[in-house]
Amino acid sequence: MKQSENIYLIGLMGAGKTTIGRQLASALRLPFYDSDKAIEESTGVDIPTIFEYEGENGFRNREQAMIAQLTDINGIVLATGGGAILREENRRQLQNNGFVVYLQCSIEHILQRTRRDTQRPLLNTEDPRQRLEMLLKEREPLYLGCADFKIDTGEMQSKAVVKAILQAFQDANN
Repeated sequence: MKQSENIYLIGLMGAGKTTIGRQLASALRLPFYDSDKAIEESTGVDIPTIFEYEGENGFRNREQAMIAQLTDINGIVLATGGGAILREENRRQLQNNGFVVYLQCSIEHILQRTRRDTQRPLLNTEDPRQRLEMLLKEREPLYLGCADFKIDTGEMQSKAVVKAILQAFQDANN
């Protein structure tokens, strides 16, 4: 495993990437970035608007450019969008520049966490459960193939998740 100053969080929407990322960054005294928020800040519009006008491919192009930009920064914690790993170039950038953590979470927990969230265009469907199951089936092999460490965020308290990630990160850098 490579020596790294960066921690990158991957996983489905609602797995806890932003929540865990902020806590990790605080514990490590590092800046925290969320690639989706960075895209919104750079474009001046929210993700659903980008999806509406540019489609998913247009959004993925912006996401790839943002991941390239953010992985050039040293000493950060980065929460990626759930689909960031769909593009090989993003996976390569993450793997080559940081310690990649897959936050795994059950569909049931994700549905509970996202049920009132209107800012997730991929869940704007008749059957969010079916959509999440499809996304997990498609993405899980990519998450697993990209990750240096995997942890289930469904049952554990966020402090315990952060502690386990910090230990794995420390072990990887020793």
